[in-house]
Amino acid sequence: MIAVSDTIVLHERDLEERFVRASGPGGQNVNKVATAVQLRVDVAATSLPTPVKSRLLRLGGSRVTTDGVLVIEAREYRTQAQNRVAARERLRALLEQAATPPRPRHATSPSKASRVRRLESKQKRSDLKRDRRSSSNE
Repeated sequence: MIAVSDTIVLHERDLEERFVRASGPGGQNVNKVATAVQLRVDVAATSLPTPVKSRLLRLGGSRVTTDGVLVIEAREYRTQAQNRVAARERLRALLEQAATPPRPRHATSPSKASRVRRLESKQKRSDLKRDRRSSSNE
């Protein structure tokens, strides 16, 4: 069970682990033992709140299949146990990120000083171009 908060809990029944052969270090062992982990979570079937599900799917990006299954792969360690822990930790981090709602955006307007600076810089640029134009025609 992965608990992020009191209301956001992912149960073991929602997780599916597959072990596959990993590339990389490991010598002859890499050809015999399936140490890489694919942690699969069907986001729609979980008991997560709806806003968290939608944020999780958005944060998942390319790791989400067309069926709405989040796939997290861990293959950086040489043992299954370490890769399982790494995959679950990545899932926990994604859940924590999805659990926090985005801050509302407040519209702002430019200050009077910044408007004046902008107009002055535009005028300066215009003068520069005008001076170039008049000197090249002579």
